Amino acid sequence: MAVVYKRGMPYLGVTEPISYNEPSANDLAVTDSLIKTLHDHGLFESEEEAKRREIVLGKLQQIVKQFVYRVCIEKRALPENVAREAGGKIFTFGSYRLGVHGAGADIDTLCVLPSMVTREDFFETMYEILKEREEVAELTAVPDAYVPVIKMHFQGIPIDFVCAILRLQKIPDTLELKDNNLLRDIDERDVRSLNGSRVTDEILRLVPNVASFRIALRCIKLWAKQRAIYANVLGFLGGVAWAMLVARICQLYPNAAAGTIVSKFFIIFFKWQWPQPVLLKIIEDGPLHVRVWNPKLYPADKAHRMPIITPAYPSMCSTHNVTQSTQTVMKAEFKRAADIVDGIMVGTKKWDGLFEKHDFFGRYRYYIQIIASSDSAEMQLKWSGMVESRIRQLVMRLEVVENLTLAHPFIKGVDKTHYCKTDEEAREVAHGNFAAATSVDIDLEGGKLDGEKVNGEDGKHNVYTTTFYIGLYIEPKQADSKGTRKLDISWPTREFMDLVKAWDSYDEKRMAIVVQHLKSSALPPELTKDSEKKLKRSQSDKKQGNGETPTSPKKKMKADDKELQANDGNELLDSSNAAKSVQGNGQSNIVVLAEDGGESLVSAAKDSESQPATIERVNDFYTAGP
Repeated sequence: MAVVYKRGMPYLGVTEPISYNEPSANDLAVTDSLIKTLHDHGLFESEEEAKRREIVLGKLQQIVKQFVYRVCIEKRALPENVAREAGGKIFTFGSYRLGVHGAGADIDTLCVLPSMVTREDFFETMYEILKEREEVAELTAVPDAYVPVIKMHFQGIPIDFVCAILRLQKIPDTLELKDNNLLRDIDERDVRSLNGSRVTDEILRLVPNVASFRIALRCIKLWAKQRAIYANVLGFLGGVAWAMLVARICQLYPNAAAGTIVSKFFIIFFKWQWPQPVLLKIIEDGPLHVRVWNPKLYPADKAHRMPIITPAYPSMCSTHNVTQSTQTVMKAEFKRAADIVDGIMVGTKKWDGLFEKHDFFGRYRYYIQIIASSDSAEMQLKWSGMVESRIRQLVMRLEVVENLTLAHPFIKGVDKTHYCKTDEEAREVAHGNFAAATSVDIDLEGGKLDGEKVNGEDGKHNVYTTTFYIGLYIEPKQADSKGTRKLDISWPTREFMDLVKAWDSYDEKRMAIVVQHLKSSALPPELTKDSEKKLKRSQSDKKQGNGETPTSPKKKMKADDKELQANDGNELLDSSNAAKSVQGNGQSNIVVLAEDGGESLVSAAKDSESQPATIERVNDFYTAGP
């Protein structure tokens, strides 16, 4: 039975709740409707899968103790009784620990080890133990990651396995991780590994009603994924940040039903006075000489646009990757969602409208395409991951280009493998001409082997590609402006190319990177089909509603209450320039805006603060289409 909070009682959070109201009959009905919609989207796993997860975690706990015992005996030559008592314990974190995982989701698992075990032991001996288990498939070790991890499928359940080594001789089964003193004298990587579990546990401790929190968070996670704003590495928010935002609303409305939490979530964070931080509790000091988030001391912390601060010591900003463009996109999505949920609360709209899929590939007329390629699946997984981690740097450089209001990165790359019969075909594919070879979609993390035949195809050269996209919103041309305009993106793309090629493992003989600009009409058809269907459906609905055929949103935009022609005087590419690109040699990348007989304008980089992307303009853009 959930606690009913009353005014005057101790409260959770850094401020008193906004409202102590209990749910009305309508609030409960809206929440029931939300839960049904979430079930319709398949967000809840079956009892059978839930039991299988418990069995897998039980086996992992046994394996951890076997691993510690083996290291103590074989590598450290310790006495039998010491090896038996050394212990070892696993903790879950992330969506599974929060109780919001769906069917097929991975389990983030922390392995806490005693001091006589090393990280090298984990990535060597533990890896070998797992490799010998028949339940284990798709085993991959990534020891040089920011948080070193072993990835695998155990009895079909995806597992991300990280380790932390404490300065303890024994790890008892009763160990808890709340004590900040456990962080003393341990490696920074161990602190990061422990932080995932400590933050998750602290979030659950700081929400007044865990059941309402979980339903609301499932809703927000589904919405963020459907709207393509769920990706920490690319400047949006990751799972922990979304969880903390939901937890903060739960603190402000401690007795509210989940449907009400969702409604308040969107309106509050649309109106939030960023960069005011979101805190679940007062930032605390601790025993370590480590940096704790403090914008008064650290200029880098002061520069964070949407600071959402982790509640476990040492507190960190979980959203340091947010850029001007991604913040603008998220605020526009908050506004869209707030309008929809307002209708849901009064019975005029349905939850399905909130979860309508994004139209990223129909939203913009102009895109940047980034193609990372290599000659092996294993290499491509690492190379594409490195390129993806640097795309945010390209976005920030694009944000200071004159006439460019918004650089909107898509949240995931498109993976393909290409079977090429000649060296020339392989070169064409590496430079974006996928028609030159037989191509199939692949999942690099799904373990497809290098050289595998697909549908009987086998080429002399296999080329693996991952393609990323950035949508561009161009500053509308002023009514009194004359002449041809140009958008010079040479500097951002050249710097990006230099940045990714500076990677220690970069091999120019086996890897390639291509950056090229293109119109929406040149996008691969498999990316645009959903947007085209949505456009046709929207036009049909409007025609039936008022008897008129609406103007295609590819022809007009609204900005600051003025109708702007998107194809007259604001053309990003003419046909003669559609093929220009920045490839491995870092050529110039000057994009021609519309030819209308006047003087050319080549944009120069300038301070991003002097050219803000206004939320009002982008809101209108989201409403009217590109």
